[in-house]
Amino acid sequence: MDPLPNPAPLASKLRNTLVRYHSIGDGEWRVAKKTKDATVWRKPSDEFSGYLYKAQGVVEDVTNRIVDHIRPGPYRLDWDSLMTSMDIMETFEENCCVMRYTTAGQLWNIIAPREFVDFSYTTSYEDGLLTCGISLDYGEQGKSPAPGGPTSSARVRECRARPLPALLRAGPCWPSAAACSLCSGFLPTAPAPSRPPGTFCSFHREL
Repeated sequence: MDPLPNPAPLASKLRNTLVRYHSIGDGEWRVAKKTKDATVWRKPSDEFSGYLYKAQGVVEDVTNRIVDHIRPGPYRLDWDSLMTSMDIMETFEENCCVMRYTTAGQLWNIIAPREFVDFSYTTSYEDGLLTCGISLDYGEQGKSPAPGGPTSSARVRECRARPLPALLRAGPCWPSAAACSLCSGFLPTAPAPSRPPGTFCSFHREL
């Protein structure tokens, strides 16, 4: 088994990447999907042949409880239908760990179930909480169990939860997510870019 990574350079890389993503102007994003639960935007990535996505929705709960249900821990499997298993491989400090998880098949298993290993970090951010992760090049992570099937790399992901402004500050919270996803392999071109917006909307609805 490969040795687990040093968390310090991973945290620095994650921080720098998220700062770069948050500097992207609103005019560069285009609405990809909108439901009563969430709005999803996307833009072509400058790093790979895929899209960068961000989603925003409202959840009527307090910030800490929202993040507790998103980050690695006992609650995530209770509500997230896409995540089928999760194992915390190593904890570096209270809010920093390496996790292994599997995802369910999508699009009638055109996108097969896959396994990922992520570095995950949760911290305070502005007036809310931020939980984020980056995929690690670790063993066979992201590989489809079917020979020649599609492989995936979730790259960098982020979820923020912060109170709604002004009069609603004491009530519902506002989680927003920024993520980039890449699917490659024997996968039809039409389903590949259309799936992430629906996944983000489902994420907010289930949460």
